[in-house]
Formats: sequence, C-alpha cells, structure tokens
Amino acid sequence: MTSEFSWSPVRRVGVLFLLVGLLLVSREPIVGRAPETLPAALTNSEFWSLSERISEPDGFFRSNSGSTDNLLSNESSVSRVATELAERVRPSGVYLGVGPEQNFTYIAAIRPRIAFITDIRRGNLQLQLMYKALFEMSENRADFVGRLFNRKRPAGLTSSSSATELMAAYLRVNAGDDAAFAANLKAITDHLTKVRGLPLSADDLAGIEYVYRSFSRFGPGINYTSSIGRPGGGITYAALMSSRDATGAERSYLASEGNFALVKTMQGKNLIVPVVGDFAGPKALREIGVFLRERGALVTAFYVSNVENYLRDNGVWTKFCANVATLPVDMVSLFIRPEPAQFTTFGLIARETAACGAK
Repeated sequence: MTSEFSWSPVRRVGVLFLLVGLLLVSREPIVGRAPETLPAALTNSEFWSLSERISEPDGFFRSNSGSTDNLLSNESSVSRVATELAERVRPSGVYLGVGPEQNFTYIAAIRPRIAFITDIRRGNLQLQLMYKALFEMSENRADFVGRLFNRKRPAGLTSSSSATELMAAYLRVNAGDDAAFAANLKAITDHLTKVRGLPLSADDLAGIEYVYRSFSRFGPGINYTSSIGRPGGGITYAALMSSRDATGAERSYLASEGNFALVKTMQGKNLIVPVVGDFAGPKALREIGVFLRERGALVTAFYVSNVENYLRDNGVWTKFCANVATLPVDMVSLFIRPEPAQFTTFGLIARETAACGAK
C-alpha cells in the first residue's frame, strides 16, 4: 500500500488558501492560457470513459477507527466550511474532492462547472454511483432521502422543510421490508446500467448493493462505524445534514431544495465524475490535470480531508507534491482540510512543495 487516509473525528475544519506561485504549481502562465472549453455536459459514454481512463487500480484503506468503508463523513463543521467557501471561492471553476457526501455540500456552496471525486477505494466510486442514481431519480429532497434509506416518505414534508425537519421525520420511519429493498436496489442498478448504459462489473454491482444495504439497515442514524458494528462512531448522517454555520443557518446539500437541485443538475449532466486514485499515485491526479489543462480550466477548490497526514506518514509526500504541481490553479485556489487552526494560508505548504522538488 502507498497512501491512505482517515476520516477520524474532526471537530474543526480549516479552509486554507492555496496561495501557490505559478512557478510551483502551474506549468503555464495564467496570461495566455487557452480559452476555457469545459463541456456543458458529458454523454454517458464520455462520463464512464473519462472515469475509467483516469482511474487507478482499487486500493486499500483502514481508518484509525478500524473502518474500511467510509460510507459517510464525520466532520461536524461542514456547514460552517460551506459558508466560508461560498464567500471565498468564485463559481464556475473546478472542484476536486475525496470521500463521501460532504463533497455535495461543498459543490452546492461553490457551484463549479465540473467536479472530480477521487478516492483510493473503488468502494467510494460505487458509493458515488449509488448517489448519482438517487439524485437523478428523485424530484426533491424528501423523495431522495426516502430512497437513500429505503423508507416510505412521511406525511407533512414540503419543499420548505429544513434539513433538521427532514431528518427528524425519517428517523421516525422504519426501514422498508426485503421486497422494498430489492425493488429500490433494482431501480438504482437499472438506472445506472439501462438508463445511463454504464457497463458496471459484477463487483461494482455487488459493491453498490453492499452500500445500499448499509444505508437501509441503519437509516439516518448511520454513523462512521455503523457498518463495522462498532458503537460510538461519531456524528450521525442526520446530524451532519442538520449542522449549522456560525449564523445558525443550515448549509448542507439537503438544507434547501436549491442546494439539492444544483447537485442533481450536475449529476444529470454527468459532471460529478468519480475516480479511483491514490493522491500519491502515478495517474489519477495527473490525468485530471491533463484534462483540465487541455480545456483551459482551473481548479478553484480541492478538498483533501486529512489525506496529507497519511501521505507524510507513509513517506510519499513528495509524490503528492509532484502530482499537485500538475494541477492548473491560480493565486486564490483553495485547499480544504481539517486543521486545528482556521484560515491558515497555504504559503507554508507551498514552500514545502517547492522544497520537495515537485515536478
């Protein structure tokens, strides 16, 4: 194994400026950069071909808690970070991320043209494909949550219901029976393989079933370690969606129909691309960089969680530096990562990137 990452409990998440000199992380000057030609949508074949072409082989990961699933995040300040991103990141750029559902909240906050979610585990790609189908099949948040957790929609939910109200309502609903689970799972796989025409392998279909069974079993009360049977696994899905920023406002992707619709629209256009890749690996991040450079596009935000800690521990930090150096960014592109300090500039990391000889 090369690099791993963990979603260990984090109470504070810092938004760090990626104030990186063009000589360090950009092989082209901003002036004279090719006109931006990002597609308005990808066809089904383009979407799958792109994901497969830039992906690496499935990798292994075990968090500090012992989980190898990472079916949901445990970062309770996701709404606060989303508010900061909405203020600091210009829309219509490119979003890079890692892991499960928190990416949707950050995507809703910054409104990118295209997003890539890169994770060392193919299981995360299978999770993202499940979400893709559910977004596309659901007209609104309440229907989406019902499908996600295999539960009948409770009465009283409207388009103006808060995420807190949405989660509270579904916490009171029991999971559907085996027939309901089978029907919902079939709808998901049929959407992906027949409507979208994705040539999913038997392993991918089995992975999607495993993920969906976990969400059905635990419902909105699922936490980071539910799937491995370890109690006390941190914040629940319901609490994550109901989190609030410093002003008391909900900012998760389920906080409003507008947030949900933005992510749903991007999914419908095949513009949230799941990728299997090691941040210090030889292919995934570099190929994303090639794709973006060819189209004159810039990464405006890169959510790395605490992956960098594991890259350093595993002795592959310089490989990650070199990969980051191939991504097209500008002087205000942001890294998003858990750190004790908030809003620390990325200048120090830029010097580390230079010191490690990124090429």
